[in-house]
Amino acid sequence: MSHADEHEGTRRDFLYYATAGAGAVTAGAAIWPLVNQMNPSADVQALSSIRVDISGVEEGTQLTVKWLGKPVFIRRRTAIEIEDARSVEVSDLPDGIARNENIEGDVPATDENRTLDENGEWLVQMGVCTHLGCVPLGNAGDFTAEGDVGGWFCPCHGSHYDTAGRIRKGPAPENLPVPVAEFVDESTIKLG
Repeated sequence: MSHADEHEGTRRDFLYYATAGAGAVTAGAAIWPLVNQMNPSADVQALSSIRVDISGVEEGTQLTVKWLGKPVFIRRRTAIEIEDARSVEVSDLPDGIARNENIEGDVPATDENRTLDENGEWLVQMGVCTHLGCVPLGNAGDFTAEGDVGGWFCPCHGSHYDTAGRIRKGPAPENLPVPVAEFVDESTIKLG
């Protein structure tokens, strides 16, 4: 093999690598805008975490806020609502999973696993029916022997949620989900 052939092979290798490198850079430049458009926009990122002032929420009432384009129910429950929710056997529920994003894994749908504070006074949950995405009505009555379960009622198809946001009757397959939430101070809750 002559010196010229050896030099030619090296030159050929360089051209292959240079062409492949230029092609990779060009492909990356063409694909990056397509991938980048899937990132959330600045306005969505700004809304990914909000703080809610709950100082004006009286016992037995709720505040509905919009977070990530969906309603969130923040309810300050009465002692009777807490007692009713805690007296329910998880085995009697159609959906026995808490659906709480603050707790890792699937935990039982006890009232304690769905509330924001250890006393059970504050319940924060997404206000979207798990059947077809309607917004349930709050304060839907009390627990009665006739089967009314109180809490929330979705009039579109008749799903009933109890005072802990757990599905009790109707076509909804799951409990109302509990979003990521925490107390920042005694009068502010942070969502997200």
